Amino acid sequence: MKKMPLGIQSFRKIVEGNYVYVDKTQYIYSLINNGSYYFLSRPRRFGKSLLLDTMAEAMSGNKELFKGLFIYDSDYGFEKHPVLRLDMSNIANETPEILKDSIASEVMVRAEDDGLDLSGGVPSDLFKKLIRALYKKYNKGVVVLIDEYDKPILDQLTNIKIAEANRQVLGGVYGVLKSLDPFLKLTFITGVSKFTKTSIFSELNNLLDITMTEEYSNICGVAVEDLGEYFGAHIEDLAKHDSFKHCDSIHDEILAWYDGYSWDGATRVINPFSLLSFFEQERFSSFWFSSGTPKFLVSLIKTKPASFLALKNLELSERSLDSFDIHKMSLAPLLFQTGYLTVDKKRHQGVIESYLLKMPNLEVREAFNLNIAADFTGNDDNFTETAYWQMKESLRTGDLQNMLATLRSLFASIPYELHISKEAYYHSIFYAIINLLGFSIDAEASVSGGRVDAVLEFEDKVYIMEFKYVDCAPGTPESDKRKLFDKALQEGLNQIESRGYAKKYAASGKEIIKAAFAFLGRDDIELKLAAPTTQ
Repeated sequence: MKKMPLGIQSFRKIVEGNYVYVDKTQYIYSLINNGSYYFLSRPRRFGKSLLLDTMAEAMSGNKELFKGLFIYDSDYGFEKHPVLRLDMSNIANETPEILKDSIASEVMVRAEDDGLDLSGGVPSDLFKKLIRALYKKYNKGVVVLIDEYDKPILDQLTNIKIAEANRQVLGGVYGVLKSLDPFLKLTFITGVSKFTKTSIFSELNNLLDITMTEEYSNICGVAVEDLGEYFGAHIEDLAKHDSFKHCDSIHDEILAWYDGYSWDGATRVINPFSLLSFFEQERFSSFWFSSGTPKFLVSLIKTKPASFLALKNLELSERSLDSFDIHKMSLAPLLFQTGYLTVDKKRHQGVIESYLLKMPNLEVREAFNLNIAADFTGNDDNFTETAYWQMKESLRTGDLQNMLATLRSLFASIPYELHISKEAYYHSIFYAIINLLGFSIDAEASVSGGRVDAVLEFEDKVYIMEFKYVDCAPGTPESDKRKLFDKALQEGLNQIESRGYAKKYAASGKEIIKAAFAFLGRDDIELKLAAPTTQ
């Protein structure tokens, strides 16, 4: 069997080392023949670098590497072109000055590799000189491949001033490409985010964005239909191991954990990093998520907890998904571009297209909610996970008083500096916990009488929950606290009754449990139940 190319981004090394390679050369053939300037956004560790390296080998004329692949038997001539690759993930970016020096150094090293002598200058001028020099030396159009173009910005999003300065530096470098059109054969730029609506690409405005294009929806990752062809033998081998005897179908388990990504609402793609990690380590785990979650995402969610609750049943236009404004970041587009949300369905309303988004798979759903809950409460994963198991048993048995004790323990551990006096803060933590447990929770569920804070369904019961947060000054006497609790809890139950939140579930035959939770602060949580009913 062929080996797993985990972490290998060299096409040559994969081919010569007898590693699995999922053929993407049909897309490279199409790109070369149908255009000159492309942009592709995909999440980190999704195969962008390998795609660029494969493209570089093809356009360097190394035909023999492609035996057995689509492009080898096509009419592509494998004409040799000078290839200029710029990997921004290897460029230092702590300040705009360091970024400029690092880009300049990278360009100079590339020039030396080709025996070219460039005089000094700002990065954009050096970049321009190198492209002209390569064209003159080889008398062929230059292929420019820029990988992780946005990393110097994303790395600094916790310091907007530096991120903005880095953006301006990059805009100057990338902007020279349009004026160099006579010297270029192909330009392909990849990254995570999409700054196309900002000035980073204002000069280079002739890029064709193929991110959401159906034709290229499978350009990175492993299509579901390719799983058996490329990994069937490995799946059969794992089926013989005792550790997988419990799986009804390893194939289906793989899909549940790592499938679900889509950029067109139709083509489904498996996360390649997690898939390869699974075969390499022979166990299911959150490999992609554990490899690094951007700090700015967690920071944004903590400052805007209500936005976390709005992620379910989310529908956005392509224009909204494209947006990435350093000064006014919106959570949903960021989560989509970074791989924590994906396209579930595409809808057409006249000439307008919109996209329904969802979390792609079990890996992302479980790990993301665990991370959010742990970060919101300031706990480590082990403490938070223990609380989850306690709550899981309490909810299954209907023992909400026991669940309340677990909640109190969880919230009491929140450091005072992390505490946010907002109802959405508490709601978000509870929502993350319930999602992690694998239960079906509908936050802000729509019913005829309004929007319920949370609905939690089991085979035999339905929980209908309302959350109330009440400001309570430190040192408030216990008797006054009790009055505040009683008032808030009764308001929650009255809201459930007066707005008929339970009517939607009247025909289910399940026990309906109506519960109000009141939060008076970090350490004060109370619960009140209405009389259980079976509709």
